[in-house]
Amino acid sequence: MSNFFTTSIGKKLVMSLCGLFLAVFLLVHLSINSLLIICDNHTFNVAANFMAKNKLIKVVEIVLFLGLFLHIIYGIWLQIQNWMSRPVGYVKTNHSQTSFFSKYMIHTAIVIFIFLVLHFMDFFLKAKFFKDQMPPEIGGLEDMATAVILKFKMLPYVIIYIVCIFILGFHLFHSFQSAFQTLGLDHKIYTPIIKTAGVIYALIIIIGYSLIPLVVYFTFPNPA
Repeated sequence: MSNFFTTSIGKKLVMSLCGLFLAVFLLVHLSINSLLIICDNHTFNVAANFMAKNKLIKVVEIVLFLGLFLHIIYGIWLQIQNWMSRPVGYVKTNHSQTSFFSKYMIHTAIVIFIFLVLHFMDFFLKAKFFKDQMPPEIGGLEDMATAVILKFKMLPYVIIYIVCIFILGFHLFHSFQSAFQTLGLDHKIYTPIIKTAGVIYALIIIIGYSLIPLVVYFTFPNPA
C-alpha cells in the first residue's frame, strides 16, 4: 500500500482528487470575488477579511496549498513518465476531442502556474506580508476591494488576466472529465453527463472570472 502512490494509477488518483478539490475552491473564490460587482466594496471587504482571518479557513488554506503542490508535482511526474515512455512521436495522431485537449494540458498548466505565482504576489503575499503596499484600512478592514479595482483599471492587466482565465478553462474542460474517469466513473451513461457538467463548469469559471475585470474596468470609477 505504501508503494501505491508511486504507481501510475496512484499518482493519477492523487492528482485527480487534488484537482477536484481545487475545482471546488475556484467556485468558492469566484463567489467571493463576484461580491465586488454584485454588492459593494464593503461587502466584498467583509467577505475577503473573513476568509483571510478565520482560523478554520486558515486550515483549509494550508490544505489548499498542499493540494495545489501535490497536483503540480504529480502532474509533472506523470508528464515526464509519458515523455520517457514515448521518446518517438506516433506516426499517426488520434485527432479526437479528448486527445486534442490532453495534448496541451502540460502547456496550459505551465501558463496557469506562472499566472498563479504572479496573482499570489499581487494580492495574497502583499496582504499577508507587505501591508504597506496595500490601500489603507477602512473601518478596521483591509481594503482588498480597492486593491482589486486598482489592478482591474489597468487594461494590460485585464487582458492578460482574461487570457489566462480562458487558458484555465481550456485546462479544466479536459481535467474535469479525466479526474472522474480516474476515479472509475467511466460509463456509457455517466460519462456524457460528466462531460456536459465539465463543459458547464468550465464556462462558469471562464465567464464568471472574466466578467469581474470587465465590469470593473468599464463601469467602476477610479479609486480616489
